[in-house]
Amino acid sequence: MSGLVIVLIVVAAIIAFIIPAYNKGVSLRNYVREAFSTMDVYLKKRWDLIPNLVETVKGYAQHEKGLLTELTDLRTKNYGGMSDNEKLQANMQLGSVLPKILAVAENYPDLKANQNFAKLMDDLSAIESDIVNARKYYNGTVREYNTFLEVFPTNIVGAIFSFRHAELFEISSGERENVQVKF
Repeated sequence: MSGLVIVLIVVAAIIAFIIPAYNKGVSLRNYVREAFSTMDVYLKKRWDLIPNLVETVKGYAQHEKGLLTELTDLRTKNYGGMSDNEKLQANMQLGSVLPKILAVAENYPDLKANQNFAKLMDDLSAIESDIVNARKYYNGTVREYNTFLEVFPTNIVGAIFSFRHAELFEISSGERENVQVKF
């Protein structure tokens, strides 16, 4: 009889651990989804602002056609049809091209004085700031969630219930480099 009691106590202890650990994993996974969703709103705003920015710059910088074409080609992808990882990759590419456009604009005083361009730049600046903050929040929730999946003993619960690591949103190598514009 005492053997049965011991087994029941062990089973109860395991269940008492698994249920809260599972619930914490679900909560953390939902925080990651919510953080991505928040960041995605700002990424989409930036995505939608690009055609207006390109059209404004196009009139002033005809000889920058290659750069504008690259940006336009990137922007023609259907944002709504992308997976979360594809959205992260596309926005990393976009983030590496945008500084080049801004550097080109520096060489056109008339463009910088254009009200439409100034408004677009203000909008882009605000969106970029929002993206930075959303990226910090997203990466913080991903870090906490991935830590939950890697530390003992919650890593066992994560493996049992097939929790998957989330991907951090990192800047591309192009965003780390200084922009150089040559004519």
